[in-house]
Amino acid sequence: MGMDKGVPVFRVQAAKLPAGVELPKVEPKFQAPFLGFTRTAEIWNSRACMIGLIGVFVVELIINKGILQVIGVDIGKGLDLPL
Repeated sequence: MGMDKGVPVFRVQAAKLPAGVELPKVEPKFQAPFLGFTRTAEIWNSRACMIGLIGVFVVELIINKGILQVIGVDIGKGLDLPL
């Protein structure tokens, strides 16, 4: 198991390769993440989402209305959009 910038790298190889399968000669070089889509950023985004969902549930419990009713969407009649 190698270490690349503090991240463990795991390599798994079958005991015997199936017929016709060859190992690649060169290991691919991975590019840096695109426009901030890093592991740390995505972890923080998911944590913020979980906190937001819990907040919505708490608000719904306190005011005894669904979040759609709070923002003014009439429920029980479909979307009721004038088309």
